[in-house]
Amino acid sequence: MTSNIVLIVMDTARADVFSPGDEAALDPPIGGRRYTNAFASAPWTLPSHAGLFTGTYSSNHGAHAGHKRLSDERATLAEALSEGGYETVGVSNNTWVSEEFGFARGFETFHKTWQYVQTETDLGEIARTQEGTDKLKGVARKILEGNPITNLTNAIYGQFFRRRTDEGARATNEWVDDWLDDREGSRPFFLFINYLEPHLEYRPPREFAEAYLPDGVGYEEAMEVPQDAWGYIAGTVEMGEREFEILRGLYRAELAYLGERIRELRSMLEAAGEWEDTVFVVTGDHGENVGDHGLMDHQYCLYDTLLHVPLFVHGPGFDEGEDDRLVQLTDLFPTLLDVAGIDADETREGLQGTSFHPETDADPRAHAIAEYLSPQPSMEALERRVGELPSEVERFDRSLRAIRTGEYKLVRGSDGARELYHVATDPEERQELSDEQPETVADLEARLDEWLSSFDHAETTGAVEMTQSTQDRLEDLGYLQ
Repeated sequence: MTSNIVLIVMDTARADVFSPGDEAALDPPIGGRRYTNAFASAPWTLPSHAGLFTGTYSSNHGAHAGHKRLSDERATLAEALSEGGYETVGVSNNTWVSEEFGFARGFETFHKTWQYVQTETDLGEIARTQEGTDKLKGVARKILEGNPITNLTNAIYGQFFRRRTDEGARATNEWVDDWLDDREGSRPFFLFINYLEPHLEYRPPREFAEAYLPDGVGYEEAMEVPQDAWGYIAGTVEMGEREFEILRGLYRAELAYLGERIRELRSMLEAAGEWEDTVFVVTGDHGENVGDHGLMDHQYCLYDTLLHVPLFVHGPGFDEGEDDRLVQLTDLFPTLLDVAGIDADETREGLQGTSFHPETDADPRAHAIAEYLSPQPSMEALERRVGELPSEVERFDRSLRAIRTGEYKLVRGSDGARELYHVATDPEERQELSDEQPETVADLEARLDEWLSSFDHAETTGAVEMTQSTQDRLEDLGYLQ
């Protein structure tokens, strides 16, 4: 029987939170095979999801801060699986992952949890309040006539029903449960979900927060700690180690809460009789800096705090245990085609990912690549938020590329900067070695340049228009435009 495929993205999940060597490590959200050296192709949502959906890198698919849309020129995983006979369903909690930015192609059903009524245009600014009532929800259903009412309804929904301590995981699971109950037919399904909980701001449910906060720190105190990433980077907000220790506790609590929701999703699949025939993938689209390297959020660098992501695969063909080979999110496209038994030869020819399916005969990758082609937010957007920028912040106005093997990692900036780390012995990237090992730098640069010359680069340039309310929602999530 052809396997169902469930692909879960824990938005902003870094790998070390699940590290078996850490006494404070979280339990994996599922069992199965754990890939300990999995890396994103980009450090933030839009280009990383584009790489995941197309099996290509930013220079190839062209979606990045300088062009914030996935073009129609690249086949997506959902399109390939749909053509192969799958029912394709997507659920998103992150505004970047929507049809407005090119990510709904190939999905028969695409549900955005921040909208009560599903429309292509978002006109209601997200709001985060504590309470809502079923009565108001019932009234809202009766006034769904015409776009103005639809827009008003979505605004009401955002204001009163999106709980402050749940970024949509609860609503997502309720929607999926209803979908499982209602679906008909015998086609296998592909279910993609983006869960947003680990993303700033960190506001986990109280009971989870209290389990992970430092000793002596209460929930109310934790909620008062500044979470202004851009103010911190620009030097207008001061943060000490105590504040970051609290934020790290809140961040772990968000992931712990999300783990419970993912296990709940598994229970739903079991109840529906679908679990045994499902390949269930859980990963992160990128990581997070919580004071690491003097940074917050997930921009302006290519350190492993942003690139090293968790990856767990459960289901037919994927035995329990650990796998330490280098893999990337771009590799999931061909791997899941192998799971589905879909040849799609023409589509595969355009992929830059390498299948890591246990039965593949593909050679393992020799290196991983990551790209950060434009700063997000731009220096202009950051200056509009925080005022005049200190001179040291201007160094972030550059593009970055990284190449890593199992032993070394090189980061190259468009400003001429070079950083070399022996990641095998220095996984936290604390000791920069470029001056000490110029031969290694030269070798990795040559390999990076060879890779860059091996494919045609996307010609997409210029800004992409978005509705004002979408821009408002993204800025509410911390993405300055």
